[in-house]
Amino acid sequence: MGEKQKIASGFARVFGAQPMLPKGAVVSVECDIAKGLHAFTIVGLPDKSVEEAKDRLASAIKNSDLESPKKTNKKIVISLAPAALKKEGAAFDLPLALSYLLASEQAAFDPSGKLFAGELSLDGTLSPVLGCLAIAVAARDAGFTDLYVPLENADEASLISELRIHPVASLTDALEQLTKPGAKKSAIHRTRPAHEHDDTALDEIRGQASAKRGLIIAAAGGHNIALYGPPGTGKTLLARATVSILPNLSEEEMIEVTTIHSLSGTLNGHAISRPPFRSPHHTSSYAALIGGGSSGIRPGEATLAHRGVLFADEFPEFHRDVINALREPLEDRVISIARSKGSAVFPANFMLIAALNPCPCGFWGTQRCSCMPHLVEKYRRKISGPVADRIDMWVSVGEMAPETLSTQTKRSSGETKRARETVAAARARQRARFKGVKDTSTNADMGPKEIESLAELTPKAEETLQGAARSMKLSPRGYHRTIKLARTIADLAASETIEPSHMLEALQYRAREL
Repeated sequence: MGEKQKIASGFARVFGAQPMLPKGAVVSVECDIAKGLHAFTIVGLPDKSVEEAKDRLASAIKNSDLESPKKTNKKIVISLAPAALKKEGAAFDLPLALSYLLASEQAAFDPSGKLFAGELSLDGTLSPVLGCLAIAVAARDAGFTDLYVPLENADEASLISELRIHPVASLTDALEQLTKPGAKKSAIHRTRPAHEHDDTALDEIRGQASAKRGLIIAAAGGHNIALYGPPGTGKTLLARATVSILPNLSEEEMIEVTTIHSLSGTLNGHAISRPPFRSPHHTSSYAALIGGGSSGIRPGEATLAHRGVLFADEFPEFHRDVINALREPLEDRVISIARSKGSAVFPANFMLIAALNPCPCGFWGTQRCSCMPHLVEKYRRKISGPVADRIDMWVSVGEMAPETLSTQTKRSSGETKRARETVAAARARQRARFKGVKDTSTNADMGPKEIESLAELTPKAEETLQGAARSMKLSPRGYHRTIKLARTIADLAASETIEPSHMLEALQYRAREL
């Protein structure tokens, strides 16, 4: 990108980008102006919003005291290359306008090494665009040195330290920065945002020591967990408290997660430095959870929960097709979507927390339960065997004695902080173990090869697992997931090998009692 571009009269080329997952794609914006009957055409597989840019550009250029493309008696063709890539959104407005101004010789600047993104208002000011961080990643990877973006997107783009970020307020401002060296300005590289921890999340939940232990293990290894028990016993509170004990996102994970939320329009202007927590309602559709939709291929809740927690409250109340759609992401950590409008592969490495009752009324096994046996069986069958087999831990959240809930009982203190430190120490051991292993950062990410080489069992632990596998009829998947779970329990105990006690605790969580 360092070579200077020789601008021919009536022709110009600048660069923009199409925001996509996992990163954007650089697009060459070429403008050619020739003699002939007036025409203004945008080619290169543009969608409706890009086609409409012609009218936005005409007004924005006119209101910036420049000659509008609709006022010239010439043929104007703007090409977006590569032509096979569908161009969507309004991020091309700024490069479209600049390519025309260069080609019409109303502006003169060297576009080499520069990439532009921004939506133009009719008065020439720039509005923020979705997926700006994905554009910045694409610009960095393609070798660009300068990125010009709307003011509101500057902080987001500045997460990529290898680029000089130029915040732009309007088309006029962009031209001043490009043509007057003294007017250039760059956004300061943003420091890592401060982490906001909830130090009382677990402290506020009385009792349920076994459930809290299960959540600490799940958080330490990134394991999927199901909390089951009567209504009102604290399943939802426990699930929501889990995110408070998860470690902070690494620099690479922060950029990855922030890019997803930026492209989805769920970013509130700040980088995401803590694991996301997504809790879709049980009436959510297939497309809402997995992604897709009629308006285009968009990431769903499973992708928005990437590197964090996907909490499915009232799990059996979700539509059966929606529950079964989780099979692939729970196993492969990605979601592949193929539709008539195109295809996409979205990241979906999340920790599933499912909360459920043992029967429709929730009081199975007590005198308060009035559910007919066939209704109970139908309720439980909503969670198919393949989905249940992908859940590493089944933890009972039982009823508590009234004395436990008494306001006179002293609440525990520092429980959340201690749990967070324990989880962080276990994650640190895993990072050291998996250093250099691709796409593996937690025990839950291990494949058969990593299990064989990095999850060492003592002979006694191996014997314990073999006996339990026969009696519990564990599937090969269940067998491997039990080893991964035992490896996490060993990490929490700072043990280099998996001992029989670690294996026995892991097997205890594999037993599904409902």
